[in-house]
Amino acid sequence: MKNESRGLTLFSHIMMFLFAVFCIVPFVLLISASLTDQNDIIAHGYSFIPQTFSTSAYEYLYERGAEITRAYGVTIFVTVVGTVLGLAITTLLAYPLSRSVTPHRNLIMFIVFFTMLFQGGLVPSYLVYTQIFDIKNTIWALIIPGLLMNGFYVMLMRTFFQSTIPGALIESAQMDGAGEYRTLWSIVLPLSTPILATIGLFECIMYWNDWQLGMIYITNPKLFSIQNLLNRIMQDIDFINTNLSSNASDVMQQMPTDSVKMAIAVIGVLPILVAYPFFQKYFIKGIMIGAVKG
Repeated sequence: MKNESRGLTLFSHIMMFLFAVFCIVPFVLLISASLTDQNDIIAHGYSFIPQTFSTSAYEYLYERGAEITRAYGVTIFVTVVGTVLGLAITTLLAYPLSRSVTPHRNLIMFIVFFTMLFQGGLVPSYLVYTQIFDIKNTIWALIIPGLLMNGFYVMLMRTFFQSTIPGALIESAQMDGAGEYRTLWSIVLPLSTPILATIGLFECIMYWNDWQLGMIYITNPKLFSIQNLLNRIMQDIDFINTNLSSNASDVMQQMPTDSVKMAIAVIGVLPILVAYPFFQKYFIKGIMIGAVKG
């Protein structure tokens, strides 16, 4: 039995190591390609080690540094505010749904679950947010559509509350005179760090990587998020290459198009890669408890 257990453990470690390598390799290739000369990419394709090292892609983006800096500021604001508000709304809905004393909670839970299966579509959503909420070309156009709402997060947090927070602890707090809000703030939330970090990371990644809302609701360049701006830069490069005339200057002809695309991807994903290790412990614990226990 010991040999079988060791063999299974060794096999699991090897498989996880290979899986980790498969996850890391694309990022290594991405960074390498962003530092490779454009002519080498055209001649030899992508490689893990640049044959001709070049920072021209980042120099091209540096020339648009003011736009990128402003876009980073917009994205950071949207990510922070959207994550905080998203956690607040999710918690305030998931906590009552986890309590058996909540009236009509099964009906409300069905409505939440229904939103995961069916949505109104792009046109009705656009009309609601532009005609009723009137948020087009405002910073809230990048926040509000993501808040209303993600039923999966609600169900995940509700399951965590039901399976992790002892009912006797809540009853004890209420016997001591604590109301629902005091119980939630003083008892439930301090014990819910794993699920809060997990859903917070989900929300953070969603807001950071979002470019579609900006494409739909934002035309003011001052409100472009980093993903929206980088996407438009790629569109500009593709447009220039498609419409490049025979009389174009050598500078335009030598534009590092492929390496710029890779550099754009690096700039877009790097902050999330840096932040993830700080949330990893809570993320793993929260997703396991919230999803497996029931």
